[in-house]
Amino acid sequence: MAGRNSQDKTDEAVHPVSSAHQGETLKTVEDGALDEAARYIATQDEFGLMTPEKEKLIVKRIDFYVVPLLLLLATLGAVDKVQIGTASLYGFQKDNNFKGQEYSWLGSILPLGTLVGLVPASYLVQRVPPAKLLCGASVCWSILTICYAPCRSWKGFMALRFFLGFLEAAITPTLTMIIASFYKKEEQPPRNALVFAYFSSILNGFFAFVVGKIPASAPLFKWQYLYIMTGSINILVSVIMVHAIQRLAANRTGIANHRAWKWDQALEAVLDVRVWLIVLFNVIINIPNGGLQTFGSIIINDLGFGPLESSLLTMPFGVVATGGAWAFSYIAARRRNRRALVASIALLLPILGTAIVYGLPRDKIPGQMVGLYFMYFYWPPYVVGISLPQANTSGHTKKSVTYSLVAIGYAAGNLIGPQTFRSDQAPKYTSGVVTMLAAYCACMLVLGTYWAVAAWENRRRDRRCGKQEAIHEGTADGFVDETDKKQPNFRYTT
Repeated sequence: MAGRNSQDKTDEAVHPVSSAHQGETLKTVEDGALDEAARYIATQDEFGLMTPEKEKLIVKRIDFYVVPLLLLLATLGAVDKVQIGTASLYGFQKDNNFKGQEYSWLGSILPLGTLVGLVPASYLVQRVPPAKLLCGASVCWSILTICYAPCRSWKGFMALRFFLGFLEAAITPTLTMIIASFYKKEEQPPRNALVFAYFSSILNGFFAFVVGKIPASAPLFKWQYLYIMTGSINILVSVIMVHAIQRLAANRTGIANHRAWKWDQALEAVLDVRVWLIVLFNVIINIPNGGLQTFGSIIINDLGFGPLESSLLTMPFGVVATGGAWAFSYIAARRRNRRALVASIALLLPILGTAIVYGLPRDKIPGQMVGLYFMYFYWPPYVVGISLPQANTSGHTKKSVTYSLVAIGYAAGNLIGPQTFRSDQAPKYTSGVVTMLAAYCACMLVLGTYWAVAAWENRRRDRRCGKQEAIHEGTADGFVDETDKKQPNFRYTT
């Protein structure tokens, strides 16, 4: 299971482990060149021939144990940060006397905290098993969520949102690292779609519906009950997840993550143009994400719906985004070297939705709602896009740096997004809508550039080393902690 590392340099099934290769692996272990997964395999007698049937069984077991845990933690983290929009439906802004752009800054301060938090997160993901890091951070940010209830000042909320973002900086690097470590290239897109599912809107809508049933005579504001309920549930689930992760570790279903930091790999990541293209893509695609997370429910409320109806109408956001991510990720996984193209095609849907919302009169409620739901198809190209650095990055330190840089792009886009929605432009929010349209078009350009750069490098390597399919690979090579640039047989997924 640990052998399913994203450093596999072909999309073929795992090669049988012969005694000759095992001897070669043991020798390489003695030289200290292999990662922890290879060290573990090299010392086990139970690993024999890896047949297709055995491989399928292993994948099913990983899916059964790992994917649900990651999905649950990722969803809970997303609920905590997007709930500010639902709280606004129940008087959050009015009860706390927010003025001007103060609410927009509450949307932007969280990703700013994420940007700061990525510095220690990048170090810790190299030193601490990613699953344990994720669970520990989840417990802490759930406690902060409960602290929203007694807070009554804009400065206090700004501090809470900042530290919430600081802790949630652990989410993307750890999830990306775990998926890349357990699955091969062609298996990663559909797992990304599952783990990064947009179920937060569905849970958020359900919590908002429950809170909406609380009578007005209750001693607290409804938005306070919303945060108390969410934080309490998150703490309970996080503690359960901690015990589950410890159980998995005891069964050796996870491999330790203690590796030496390699500065040459870190430098290579910083100088790799493909890494920066994905970082740029992440910045741009998450500008709409930041805006819609903060203002999506408010836009529905501005169409004339009450708080309870608005909260229920946000639930399809998650259905549209998650369903679209699954569909396009499945296509990307089945069509080799078409990921940039699939993501670009997916971007046509949010462009259509944004145009409908902006072009239709406000009194055309059904059309406005259809357009708004189509706007949430921005999530599928994001999910497909993040599978590119997973498939195309080799070397543990380079992975850590790359995933952290990609997460910085995510945070930067989410920081910018809420600022494009001006409170004095409600309910049409012209600047926010125009920015989203420009962002989607720019994403297509970036994806096209990524495809051209990766395809050019593949052709160059084919001329120097021959076609990848003609090269036989040994099992031990897949575990060598070398970067993609230093492996002549490595071919980039486009």
